[in-house]
Amino acid sequence: MTLTRNWISVAVVGLLLSGCNTLTPKPGAGGEVVGTPSHNENVLRGWHEQNRVDKVVSRTAEAPEDLWELSRQNFMLDLSQSNPQIEKHVKYYSKHQDYLDRVTDRAERYYQYILEQIVERGLPAELALLPIVESAYDPFAYSRSHASGPWQFIPGTARHFGLRNSWWYDGRRDIVASTDAALTYLEQLNERFDGDWLLALAAYNAGGGTVSKAIKRNRKKGKPTDFWSLDLPRETEAYVPKLLALAKLVEKPNQYGISLKPLSLEPYFAIIDIEGQIDLKQAATLAGTDIDEIKMLNPGFSRWATDPEGPHRLLIPISSAESFRTKLAALPASERVRWDHYRIRRGDSLSIIAARFNTTPDALRRANKLKGNRIVAGRTLLIPQGSGASVLADNGGSPASGRQKLAYRVRSGDSFWKIARRHGVNVKELARWNKMAPRDPLKVGQQLTLYLDGVGVSDS
Repeated sequence: MTLTRNWISVAVVGLLLSGCNTLTPKPGAGGEVVGTPSHNENVLRGWHEQNRVDKVVSRTAEAPEDLWELSRQNFMLDLSQSNPQIEKHVKYYSKHQDYLDRVTDRAERYYQYILEQIVERGLPAELALLPIVESAYDPFAYSRSHASGPWQFIPGTARHFGLRNSWWYDGRRDIVASTDAALTYLEQLNERFDGDWLLALAAYNAGGGTVSKAIKRNRKKGKPTDFWSLDLPRETEAYVPKLLALAKLVEKPNQYGISLKPLSLEPYFAIIDIEGQIDLKQAATLAGTDIDEIKMLNPGFSRWATDPEGPHRLLIPISSAESFRTKLAALPASERVRWDHYRIRRGDSLSIIAARFNTTPDALRRANKLKGNRIVAGRTLLIPQGSGASVLADNGGSPASGRQKLAYRVRSGDSFWKIARRHGVNVKELARWNKMAPRDPLKVGQQLTLYLDGVGVSDS
């Protein structure tokens, strides 16, 4: 169900509900409202107060003009509350229109999909703003605590929610997989904290155990256990107010002197089943778009091609989707991934060859149908050509104008820090250019891409 149809469903079901008067409201903690979910689980699950349903009816009588309006129509949190922490962040954001513009530009690719998933689950639309707080809607964001992706999953939580991480792929950066995992996690936290969304959001940031312990401490002291009364980590105490501040700005941008770039209700991309591995540059050619667009829509893939183990899907710009499907169906299997022929030298091993060509021994074994690691000098191996490898490095957006690309081959003893220091670049930038994280291990012979001021392209 697309968002352009959702508002109609909400209005119709809301009218039925308001006529039947089926919801029994009751107060919830932390400024939230908790009650019995409506029978329309796809659209209204989690809308717990009769007044809220009435508001939905009145606000969805007209089709929304853009995604911001649709967000407002599906807001559920109490944005009327006055709190110094919220107002502090409202004041900050309202003074930084340039930041809001940058975030909106990043969100343009993903916001429609994420909001659609939230609305279809019946969750508060404010959650679509959470990636602004988490990552500024940067799917390649990586934190000191090793959190990654738009929803900033740490490795342990990612594994718990089924987000795979391999040499080829990091599910934390996958827009589809990470959004599904994040919303499932938030639903579980909301249930754990009896429908209190502020506590659920705090737990998403600090961990459920941290919030539960804070509640237990307050109960022992006879203190309230709502979010605003708990003693939580400083980051968490700012985290929830930031989200509420952003929601207030989206709700009434004119009141706070900001403007929001309109975001179209139409999907930005289509999710296409590709049935197997494909070179991302080949995919870009089939889609008639550039490799950077394919990378930004499919940030979960860490290399020049999709993961041979899946997921076998690509996000393709909606305007190119049908053409891509047609061309992909006509593409011979042998051209999905292009190959070079390499003559094995004396002293070679699969590991050495894999490092030299920025691939893995397992990929070489699979491509050459080898049962083990034994190779024979003089024979030929098929090497994935990686036609997109040289440009895949720039995963954080285009480098600053005037910079030139340098190809660097990793040497023994190298680290991101050493290479960055040697070339006068930022460690995080270097990692982002190469679709990696700063703490990821490097392999001898692996090729990295750097963007430097006044440096010509080099192969060494």
